[in-house]
Amino acid sequence: MPPLLRLSDVGLSFGGRALFEHVSLTVDAGERLGVIGRNGCGKTSLLSGIAGELPFDEGECRLAKGVRLARVVQEPSFPAGLTCREAVLEALRRLPASPHEEGPAEDVRVTKALASLGFEAAGQAVETLSGGWRKRLAIACALVSDPDLVLLDEPTNHLDLEGIVALEDLIRAQRAAFVLVTHDRVFLERTVTRMVELDRRYPGGTFTQAGTYSRFLEKRAELLAGRAQSLESLDNRVRRELEWLHRGPKARATKAQGRIDEAHRMMDELARMQADEKVGRAELDFAASGRRTRRLVVARNLGCAPGGRRLFEGLDLVLGPGRRLGLVGPNGSGKTTLLRLLAGELRPDQGELRFAEHVQVVTFDQHRGELDPDQTLKAALAPAGDAVIYLGRSMHVVGWAARFGFDPGALQQPVGRLSGGERARVQIARLMLRPADVLLLDEPTNDLDIATLEVLEDALLDFPGALVLVSHDRYLVDRVCTTLLALDGEGRVSYLADLAQWEAEREARRGAVPKVPRAAPPVRPRDPGKSLSWKEKRELEGMEAAIGAAEGRLAAATRALDDPAIASSAVDAERWYRAQGEARAEVDALYARWAELEAKRPAVPNS
Repeated sequence: MPPLLRLSDVGLSFGGRALFEHVSLTVDAGERLGVIGRNGCGKTSLLSGIAGELPFDEGECRLAKGVRLARVVQEPSFPAGLTCREAVLEALRRLPASPHEEGPAEDVRVTKALASLGFEAAGQAVETLSGGWRKRLAIACALVSDPDLVLLDEPTNHLDLEGIVALEDLIRAQRAAFVLVTHDRVFLERTVTRMVELDRRYPGGTFTQAGTYSRFLEKRAELLAGRAQSLESLDNRVRRELEWLHRGPKARATKAQGRIDEAHRMMDELARMQADEKVGRAELDFAASGRRTRRLVVARNLGCAPGGRRLFEGLDLVLGPGRRLGLVGPNGSGKTTLLRLLAGELRPDQGELRFAEHVQVVTFDQHRGELDPDQTLKAALAPAGDAVIYLGRSMHVVGWAARFGFDPGALQQPVGRLSGGERARVQIARLMLRPADVLLLDEPTNDLDIATLEVLEDALLDFPGALVLVSHDRYLVDRVCTTLLALDGEGRVSYLADLAQWEAEREARRGAVPKVPRAAPPVRPRDPGKSLSWKEKRELEGMEAAIGAAEGRLAAATRALDDPAIASSAVDAERWYRAQGEARAEVDALYARWAELEAKRPAVPNS
């Protein structure tokens, strides 16, 4: 059976810069192809070319006869004034006659498409939908056509965790083939049957591997290890040829001209390979204020009910250096609202929120609202002129831009012409110039490529202050966060160890047999007569010292594991890994106990 899609040596350039060249690949019926690559390498443009919306400069793109293709863009838009049902019905009626057998009636197909994406109110106006539900609606519009091939561009952006897991289940259940451009590594692992990476380091500009994302990583590591050996071997050969060329005039005799030409060819190849290795790798390191205050932010019995709608209540929280808290919950559950409270932008409707004196809170806005699209990249990166002050030192804007994967030639480019991932890197660059005690990050991973994500993870792990993170990137959340706070959007909050616990609870809810509906148990009001005992007061007074000692033990264990002598000894390594785990558990338990004791202290009324 011929493939649904065949690309043969396709290429595309913008403004004289080649996005990709000589790309060849196929997509077979039922296959799910994951596409990754650095920001700006042309992933979205590749989908546009396949969809016929953007002509390739070279090569051939061929769809099998009769193939029905659907595409979902990163930021879907809809005609004004439509309900969800009308939007899907309009998408169905725009299609030519179906090449498949006659399906059910239109209204049944529309209802089925909406239900598969979790819509319960099909008559809701599209204008009232959040970004996540607009993305779901766009996918419903694509699937209602019963397509053979679906192109999805960053499908998990704006979706909450529940929506992402549901989308994974939906994709695996479809008969259609998919081409998935996404940076979500867990999503890739759970959905794809084959991976392709766009990167000019590879012959033909792509590396393809059948199987899961983890299988792809294994094979790519083997390939890049071989490439590194080839690069080292070529470097040694070039060094030998340069020594030969520099020996004297006799080495340049006519009879040696062939060797001279070969030496220049090898030098050109080495330069090209070395240039390819340097492309687009960001260097991130967040600036901390260096203060050691243990209680940077303390929330006690915190509640918020904007417009009378209860988002959360009874929340107790202590943020101190080294604590990395992840917020999870459905869209609209109050995650961003809680970040704004912690940033001091909103006042709580209930409870008390205290900040350490002169605490420095730095926020990252998922909407990139601070960026002026008409401003040049240079001005966005270095507003004060040709240099920035980073970690107390002056750095020229060219070197500063290079840390984030930008070439000097891009500095005069308007911000509005940058890709979504490039704009995200600009936002992170501005963030890094501001010393922080507390980092509040709202969806920092949107549009970032996987290479930058990995660097961001390391930078967050190295940040010594407190971190509160909202992200749909499950890999990053599990790797970075020490604790999770789950909000259900109906007032309830709970602490979780990790996302595996969240998924287990989700599966338990889905598998439960519904009985007589019950109202949610009321949140127990704070007992005004309940206060700290003398013993608890003493415990609270010593809490900062106890946490400091536990964190010292954790740091000592971590340093020990970095020692090559210890790492090479199975007995020593096991002992220090056990010590590290015990110290980390002790730190988490102490922070939880601290929040519990803080909740018993007499509240100070809001003024």
